[in-house]
Amino acid sequence: MTTSQGIPDNDRPPPVRAVFSAVTWKEIAHLVSNLPLAIIGFVYAVVMVTGTGVLSVTAVGLPLLACGLYLSRQLGRLDRARARALLGVRVDEPTPIPGPRRAGGFFPWLWTSIKDPVGWRTVLYQLVRLPWGLLTFTVALSGLFVLWPVLPYVVRMLANADRAMVRGLLSPSDELERRIAELESDRGVVVDTAAADLRRIERDLHDGAQARLVALAMGLGLAKEKLLEDPEGAAAMVDEAHGEVKLALQELRDLARGIHPAVLTDRGLDAALSSVAARCVVPVKVAVDLPARPAEAIEGIAYFVVSELLQNVSKHARAQGASVEVWRTGPRLLIRVSDDGRGGAGTSGGSGLAGLAERLGAVDGVFVVHSPEGEGTVVTAELPWRDRA
Repeated sequence: MTTSQGIPDNDRPPPVRAVFSAVTWKEIAHLVSNLPLAIIGFVYAVVMVTGTGVLSVTAVGLPLLACGLYLSRQLGRLDRARARALLGVRVDEPTPIPGPRRAGGFFPWLWTSIKDPVGWRTVLYQLVRLPWGLLTFTVALSGLFVLWPVLPYVVRMLANADRAMVRGLLSPSDELERRIAELESDRGVVVDTAAADLRRIERDLHDGAQARLVALAMGLGLAKEKLLEDPEGAAAMVDEAHGEVKLALQELRDLARGIHPAVLTDRGLDAALSSVAARCVVPVKVAVDLPARPAEAIEGIAYFVVSELLQNVSKHARAQGASVEVWRTGPRLLIRVSDDGRGGAGTSGGSGLAGLAERLGAVDGVFVVHSPEGEGTVVTAELPWRDRA
């Protein structure tokens, strides 16, 4: 969300006051430090461009240019850190250039490095900073003595120009760069979620069905030893083992249902969600309106989301009833789960809803919670629609 001036809300500094605040002093420090850093950056950019331009006719010219652009990226990283610390500007780091091995060889890496838009825009940033740094240094330093009453307003104007310059020249090159950064973050979420699921399955098997099967094997071994000496005792132990087998089978069915239930594979979301709703402690109305079945992965995520939300209704909502609606709108699969409980649910504080939001975000999904206190909870989730193969 941005303001009318195009500055993100979370980056917008507080209003200017005649009395110098900590933000104003940071802005003054940034403006004064512009000149020495601008001189270093300008000298580096001029030497790098002219030197590699002269050497471009030789075999070492282009590799030196690639290395020079890489070092320009590092200067841009320092400038972003300075702007973040002194101006409160939060700019995403651009995607790093892959090394020769990941790029497919030396020459593909060389070509990618030479046409790197982030490196070239950083060079441009260093070149234009020298006159700007001279201006800001002069105004900020002299203003401390002759512009004291209005200096905070002058400083804010110059600092806003610096903020715009950082965002314009040192941010990721385009929407594709930002998208790559999002996908890298989402990939980490997917990996962490998969690892957590594997640990949960291992724990459930170890503490549940496996423990029962070990006890069952021990019981049958004792029954075998008593078979001739105490047939009645052996029969009682076999009967007890039979009960343990039933419990172990039930735990395995519950575990399989939590991973991917057979009813979902065989009959689709409508039947699977109706089965989940039947196990909820409150009455649940289920309405599924889909023209066809989505891809298996999307269907599984939708089932998991509804199952988790209905578990929350059973455990925390104190509701009298709930409803589940699933439908398709264009390229999106929409899910709405609502209840008439106590409300107050949210995705903060590491709750289960936060985990669901992360899972959906990792597959380009959307997760929205509306839960005012005492007015129930409505959770809306969106998933990208993909046709079943």
